[in-house]
Amino acid sequence: MSAPEPPGPATRPEDVDTAFWLWVVGLPLMVAGYLSDAVSATRSSFIVVLTVVFVVVLATVVVTFLMLMRAGYRWARTVLVAGALASIAYTVNALLTVSRDTAGALIYAGTGIVGTVLLAGGVFLLHRNDADAWFTR
Repeated sequence: MSAPEPPGPATRPEDVDTAFWLWVVGLPLMVAGYLSDAVSATRSSFIVVLTVVFVVVLATVVVTFLMLMRAGYRWARTVLVAGALASIAYTVNALLTVSRDTAGALIYAGTGIVGTVLLAGGVFLLHRNDADAWFTR
């Protein structure tokens, strides 16, 4: 006989839905900033194509984990939070240390700052009490 699952809320909390949508908006911003940085820094079209393929695959994996997180899987939330924290650290480091031309700096700063704030908001919302009770799988 299997162990009973702990009871969770019957409906998905608003915090989980809001965090999901924050990440859905933040993901393309982070991707755009990363790709603009890669395109402006790289002269080889082969490297640019590899970067685009890598980013598309990674974004697809993130969207898959977002769907699983929204369904209540705790491990998906854990993976997403770890990825968001790594993305935030990378973006802050790149904002402070890499020199870019004016257009590249504006694009990266705009997408990076807004995307980072959205991801951080999503991480915060996923750890509130109502949202925490939702993740039972």
